[in-house]
Amino acid sequence: MRLYETGFLIAPSLSDEEAEGLVGQMADIVSQKKGRMVKLEKWGKRKLAYPIQRFNEASYVFFTYESGADVPLELGRRFRNMETILRHLTLQKDERENVRSKKKARRAASKAEAQAAEPAADKSPAVEPGPTGESNG
Repeated sequence: MRLYETGFLIAPSLSDEEAEGLVGQMADIVSQKKGRMVKLEKWGKRKLAYPIQRFNEASYVFFTYESGADVPLELGRRFRNMETILRHLTLQKDERENVRSKKKARRAASKAEAQAAEPAADKSPAVEPGPTGESNG
């Protein structure tokens, strides 16, 4: 199974309930095809950089999921047939990058734990006082 990210823009002509239903349908496709949803991000309505089909804003939604190659194809086919989806894009994410970031986070966490575990007693004063009654010099 591979890791994919799909982003799509929903036309503002849909109500919030209809948009939620649409997002739910797309998430169901992932699970029906034996995929696993990793993350679902809803950015809400945002202004577009340029008009798309005479709309100046759209709702942004992003899915990150693990699946076979059939799920992104099915999602793309459905997006193309829906007038309420203004744009969509699916990317295959680099799994090595995901592993690298997890290793880096683990290393940083272990380093922080090691620094916190150092006893405070190790930080003794740099100059020790000499015996009393002796003069230096």
